[in-house]
Amino acid sequence: MGSTAAEPQATLMVDLIISLDGYASAEGWPGWWGLEGPEYLAWLDQEAAKDYTFLLGANTYRLMHGMSAQASADRSGFSEEEGSSLAGLAAVPKVVFSSSLREPLNWANSTLVSGNAVEAVRDMKRAGTGPMSTLGSISLARSLLVAGLVDAFRLVVFPVITGATGRERIYDGYPDVRLEMVQSRTFDGRLQLLEYVPTVLKGPPGSG
Repeated sequence: MGSTAAEPQATLMVDLIISLDGYASAEGWPGWWGLEGPEYLAWLDQEAAKDYTFLLGANTYRLMHGMSAQASADRSGFSEEEGSSLAGLAAVPKVVFSSSLREPLNWANSTLVSGNAVEAVRDMKRAGTGPMSTLGSISLARSLLVAGLVDAFRLVVFPVITGATGRERIYDGYPDVRLEMVQSRTFDGRLQLLEYVPTVLKGPPGSG
């Protein structure tokens, strides 16, 4: 009897914005370091139209839920584009991994998973329910990468160095990773999109 082709698995992307020196944010700076432009914002709108399920941890859930609710109620604290993007997150399916949060979650279209995040995502990939992407959640993204579950690693690099004010170092605790570039693009003459296929290494090439 011939072998049966394996069912396609759902893909998982780690999606991050980052300063040149590896921070996810910086104290006192505006969102997107104040450097978002029309090309980048138009691309964000295109990405929002795709059917991603977003994966996030408890801290990111609390932060983004608060910002989304604020943007929906009163966008005076945000630019028009930022407010629209944040408010629109309520309609997107989200899976939240947390042992501290309790159901029901207040943010619409959010599902709580209190068990092991790596095993839960592994099961979600096997189920092939559709493309998934992380939303912030640096430690969750790192755990999924270490487990070999990440199919695409995408960065938008902002041209700032925030050595004095940077917060949330992205690469601390990462293993060695080889990256094969599959896409690059420049937005507004200053922001660089870099997309890779990652391969987690056991050590430097040739060390094994």
